Amino acid sequence: MTGIFLLDTNAVIARTKDDQILERLLEDAEVFLSVVVLGELFFGSEKSKRMSENWSNAEKLAASVEILVCDVSTARYYGRIKEQLRLKGRPIPDNDIWIAASAMEYGLTVLTRDEHFRYVDGLAVQGW
Repeated sequence: MTGIFLLDTNAVIARTKDDQILERLLEDAEVFLSVVVLGELFFGSEKSKRMSENWSNAEKLAASVEILVCDVSTARYYGRIKEQLRLKGRPIPDNDIWIAASAMEYGLTVLTRDEHFRYVDGLAVQGW
């Protein structure tokens, strides 16, 4: 898979089921991670029975890809996306709106298994 991607949390978690998914992706594509996804990974680590292992994996991933932070520009995209979804009657989780906002701000494709990202007008989405 080639391209420029922003990984959704489920794309990162898929690595635990198929270690080759992210390795192949990292070889063939430019990959970014939202600070929101990183927060979800650390939260998941905290509530996990394998907290230390999962925490370590999140730290390693954070060190291997560029982390995109949210700023005023991201917040503007967030506001537009959330209102557009409200008008459509298609709400999605707030963290996913932040992820979509970052992807739109930087012109990235969201790599995800969550179909609700497709409700966001103009957002490039890729499943696997």
